[in-house]
Amino acid sequence: MPGSSALDVLTEDLLVRVREKIGDELDSKTWRLVCKEFSRVDSVTRTTLRVLRVEFLFILLDKYPYIKTLDLSVCPRVNDGTVSFLLSQLSLSWTRSLKSLILSRSTGLRYRGLEMLARACPLLESVDLSYCCGFGDREAAALSFASGLKEVKLDKCLNVTDVGLAKIAVRCVNLERLSLKWCMEISDLGIDLLCKKCLDLKSLDVSYLKLTNDSFCSIATLAKLESLVMVGCPCVDDTGLRFLESGCPLLKTIFVSRCKFVSSTGLISVIRGHSGLLQLDAGHCFSELSTTLLHHMRDLKNLEAITMDGARISDSCFQTISFNCKSLVEIGLSKCLGVTNTGITQLVSGCVNLKTIDLTCCHSITDDAISAIADSCRGLVCLKIESCNMITEKGLYQLGSFCLRLEEIDLTDCNGVNDKGLEYLSRCSELLFLKLGLCENISDKGLFYIASNCLRIQGLDLYKCSGIGDDGLAALSNGCKKLKKLNLSYCVNVTDRGMEHIRFIEDLSDLELRGLTKITSAGLTALAAGCKRLADLDLKHCAKIDDSGFWALAYYSQNLRQINLSYCALSDMALCMVMGNMTRLQDAKLVHLTNCTREGFELALRSCCMRIKKVKLLAPIRFLLSSEILETLHAAGCKIRWD
Repeated sequence: MPGSSALDVLTEDLLVRVREKIGDELDSKTWRLVCKEFSRVDSVTRTTLRVLRVEFLFILLDKYPYIKTLDLSVCPRVNDGTVSFLLSQLSLSWTRSLKSLILSRSTGLRYRGLEMLARACPLLESVDLSYCCGFGDREAAALSFASGLKEVKLDKCLNVTDVGLAKIAVRCVNLERLSLKWCMEISDLGIDLLCKKCLDLKSLDVSYLKLTNDSFCSIATLAKLESLVMVGCPCVDDTGLRFLESGCPLLKTIFVSRCKFVSSTGLISVIRGHSGLLQLDAGHCFSELSTTLLHHMRDLKNLEAITMDGARISDSCFQTISFNCKSLVEIGLSKCLGVTNTGITQLVSGCVNLKTIDLTCCHSITDDAISAIADSCRGLVCLKIESCNMITEKGLYQLGSFCLRLEEIDLTDCNGVNDKGLEYLSRCSELLFLKLGLCENISDKGLFYIASNCLRIQGLDLYKCSGIGDDGLAALSNGCKKLKKLNLSYCVNVTDRGMEHIRFIEDLSDLELRGLTKITSAGLTALAAGCKRLADLDLKHCAKIDDSGFWALAYYSQNLRQINLSYCALSDMALCMVMGNMTRLQDAKLVHLTNCTREGFELALRSCCMRIKKVKLLAPIRFLLSSEILETLHAAGCKIRWD
């Protein structure tokens, strides 16, 4: 028929199936713009919504009525009033399908708004309130009205006490996963009640809490617990771990790193009672692996991941692990003493399924160890060899020849790495993350090899790589279109021409330009105009950028959430423009702005005081700013760090 389209023959069921195959957000946007029918299918099938601006929240919730996950973590101006208006003005169909709510760092929301959301969403199962530092017992009590909750994250909710935890424990008895990291006001009393009420707990994180051994007596009663994270618990010793020996029969994962009073004896207790452990993290717990501990590790036949950071280890230890832990896929040996080529060779001869190996600061290993890894572990995905200075192009040749699935490698401060080595490494075309900071022997030529072959790369660290210049950035902009995170700090040969190249990397969201003294306002303007998705920008010590560059930044970079302007030459007016126009800005570092006056700081802080969450200022300014602005910032939940 005239005017008909090939798309007309596609049924709605088929369109839905096609839409479900699209994962990338940019591809999703393109799909929506094809035609009205595609847009309609998108609106009824979309299940996840991450809102960037509060002014679009109402429209988006009305457009996508069947979402299951709502992420407001980067929407700083959401508050109790916003929630009240949402629930009173919009159709509530979205509340009837919502299962997961992400409110991390949403400091504008308080107990009234939380209670309204908890009551309005009957299917709510997961809530993330991590890093809402001002939240306390009132917010915990409000959250507890969502009685069907199965997962709660309260990391760094500093004012939550045993009282707030009790509210959640009593009302949310179906809880399965709970994270209380850095909730310093929670004690043994709260943990005891939690363990008596929430019998279905499968995952518990009590890291950095000042709990005693009594809490672990209570935790040991949790019959369904599979994962226990207790990093940095300063008051727990081997007695606490001994309670776990006869408890938690389903325990598969335990993290006890940085518990300074836990020794090999405590770990042996855990291993004796749980031979089915899959993951064990005991980093920085003891100075040396004891013979007795190694003997008991023979029972961990199913162990998949082990971390022993900071321990002294011998070749015989690796032999024991290699012979007994055939299922191992991840091992952490960061800053371990005694790691040798022989030990690594013994390890990988038996653990051929290793996918992640961390050898950070294992200074004795050479290309021989890398060759052994490449030869045995063909499925290697992640390798960290920071500060391993004896690694050269020979080791990278082996990786580029055999480890073609490699996605992440950290070569920071490996001075033996050169352009030829990067040519070999570029054969690993699946690379996503590459760290080359402090590698003094690489140049634009080496970067060209990476940009030509590693087209999927998303993160690249070139910190203090003085041999990198504008030509290398030109290669990046042509080849690495998916790059999201780039560190060029102190790459002193980069100029405005380099910024002209970077502007074409449209997905770039995290950029560090600290100490680039050759960049001027022209370069910053080009960058801001092209990279509209920038969320984190570091311009510290970029002294040649003047007000015109910062005005352009304020105009174009509306998505910025974090910025470092310390030691920059902007004036009062430019500072006010940046702080006032960037409506998503949450974190600003404003140290040593010598061209800015007290009045400039005052006006700039007033323009953003209801949404900024963290600001860093010079200590003397504290006595110049009015008490009114300081009180307003404090009341809005903003944390000021005085330098």
